[in-house]
Amino acid sequence: MCILAIQYKTVRGAPILVAHNREEYFDRPTQGPKIQSGKPRAICGIDRKAGGTWFGVNQHGLFVAVANRPKANPPLEPRSRGILCRELLGQTNAQDATDYAAAELRTGAYAGANYICADADHGYVVYGGNYVEAIELEPGLHIMTNGDIDDQMDDRQEFVRRQLTLQKIDSAVAFLAVASRAFARKPDSQGRHGVVMTGGDFGTVSSTLLSLPNRIQNSVYQYASGPPSDNTYDDCSALLRQVLSTDKSKEARERELAEADEFDELDEFEEVEEVEEY
Repeated sequence: MCILAIQYKTVRGAPILVAHNREEYFDRPTQGPKIQSGKPRAICGIDRKAGGTWFGVNQHGLFVAVANRPKANPPLEPRSRGILCRELLGQTNAQDATDYAAAELRTGAYAGANYICADADHGYVVYGGNYVEAIELEPGLHIMTNGDIDDQMDDRQEFVRRQLTLQKIDSAVAFLAVASRAFARKPDSQGRHGVVMTGGDFGTVSSTLLSLPNRIQNSVYQYASGPPSDNTYDDCSALLRQVLSTDKSKEARERELAEADEFDELDEFEEVEEVEEY
């Protein structure tokens, strides 16, 4: 299971912003995010039991995540949903990843799952429960758990939505700050108004914050190897930037830096204008 929020194509300069809590058995062996071998290059964590992943980004700026979903008649020996998630990171864009996921899920070889595949151009959620369906993400805030995306009857989804819409989120920094607090919130004594799952042998085992802006040097990947209510986030951003910079030519890097300088000058000009108006 998981709970995931994606702010998609609404924040200037940062088309993909994600907060994600993974929920699993506490004793399931896990490797934290690292750059994986093979092409395209990708950064993701690894489920050391099955060899798959639950969340990752590749060099093309493709983001993929998976959550469980109920399914009436799962196969007796299902193929790993995490392995499929890792295979999706081998695609070059969200459309190809979505098509691949839907085709695989239609084979009936998997237990129920939801997949999100998103890049700077397109984003999709793929339902793979009792039916297989791909839905394109409109610009905006979307919340996913183990049912339908943006389900108003899901209390945790609605709690996260309220937390992320209490104030205007107009930058990647603002999203990450608000999301880090919301996704670290424990339920109250009645088990409501929270995100982190604790107690027993199953619950929140890790948390990830992700920003995929237009400028690679501002990309953010933070990972807590436990419930974020009790664990700090480690900064894996340098690894993400290394992945995203793969195969970039010197000319492309220089052009990106020039565009970044122009963008900064525009911001400074707008700030000066706002001050002068008052």
